[in-house]
Amino acid sequence: MRMLALSVEKLDVRFPGLPVAALDIASLALAAGDHIAVTGPSGSGKTTLMNVLTGMERPSGGRVAWGADELTAMTETQRDRWRAHNVGLVMQEFHLFPGLSALDNVLLPQKLARYSLPAGMKESARSLLARVGIERLDQPIETMSRGQMQRVAVARALVGRPGLIVADEPTASLDAEAGEAVADLLLELSGETGATLLVASHDSRLIDRLGRTLRLENGRLLS
Repeated sequence: MRMLALSVEKLDVRFPGLPVAALDIASLALAAGDHIAVTGPSGSGKTTLMNVLTGMERPSGGRVAWGADELTAMTETQRDRWRAHNVGLVMQEFHLFPGLSALDNVLLPQKLARYSLPAGMKESARSLLARVGIERLDQPIETMSRGQMQRVAVARALVGRPGLIVADEPTASLDAEAGEAVADLLLELSGETGATLLVASHDSRLIDRLGRTLRLENGRLLS
């Protein structure tokens, strides 16, 4: 796993037809291994920031670099390849595939990103699913509860031992107990591997457990 520190300079994101910038951030630095909450009202730019920081969107201007990897100098194909090897994503809507088992859902992104699974990857997936409390590895994903699905999504994000874990509202669609369990897993497992954890959330219980909070309003970071 590569340790990843973030450097952002003069970040500017603009969308056609809008008179003001969706994001306008002069500078931002995160140390490798930081646990960061990104907060702010709806429309403040949280999702856009997460997309830019993971290379899913290219900004209108500025520089975004994780260590020596400058995303803003890469082509879309290069950013896709970088993300596949460095980023674990946990999304609010899970994006799991019906008809596949829990184990197959965890391994699918690794199969798509590589010609063949690295040695030990399947065993790592089995071990992670056991850690997150999934006992039937062959259980079809569509038969699981939402809390179980999100735990599978956490295992999928972590199985490749990424240097960066990005979670977008990971507890928003879960009840309090399931949400707390998912928060425990994200913090515990990212802490064990030393991964940088970046979480966009409105959940105050989760936000309070992270080491630093970035608040966005109208595309700008508040000090």
